Amino acid sequence: MPCGRPARDRELVQIVDAALNDAARRAGEWLVCRPGCMQCCVGAFAINALDVTRLRDGLAQLKRSDPNRADRVQLRARAYIHRVTPQFPGDPESGILDESEQGEARFLDFADEEVCPALDPESGTCDLYQLRPMTCRVFGPPVRNEGGGLGVCELCFHGASHEEIAACEMKPDPEHLEESLLTELGDNGRTLVAFALVK
Repeated sequence: MPCGRPARDRELVQIVDAALNDAARRAGEWLVCRPGCMQCCVGAFAINALDVTRLRDGLAQLKRSDPNRADRVQLRARAYIHRVTPQFPGDPESGILDESEQGEARFLDFADEEVCPALDPESGTCDLYQLRPMTCRVFGPPVRNEGGGLGVCELCFHGASHEEIAACEMKPDPEHLEESLLTELGDNGRTLVAFALVK
């Protein structure tokens, strides 16, 4: 897994956060995301090498500002890995997911009830929120999936028409900066948040 965060990742985070703020403004009350709402924090999701560098940067900052909290994050990450290792659809030593067809099929039902180790169970908020993965930054508002459909959190946009949902579409990275940074970083495969926090 990578060790250094590319300098332009800060630019990517600013672009994505600006797109999120714009989508949230357009969505208004249809977007119910708020501190303490943590449905998107339950269930395993894959992260890329850029997310790994961001999370590690966030953990390093947390170790300096609040070492006890950082220790709790890492304890939760170790416990998560211990629980999921027997069914892990990849290499549990490296934490890299198997991206073959069979591996991806196994991932579909993997760790659906596991809570992200970055989530503080007492406050219901993310201990690494400022440096969270891109998946976390785009969850909630409507975002185009690879098939061209609009994906949206099931808690949001109740009663909204397809046109109203489409009018709130978030375009997180129109210039494909993330892809460019992953190429620069030498993407080594996808993993999980827990592995990023303990490796």
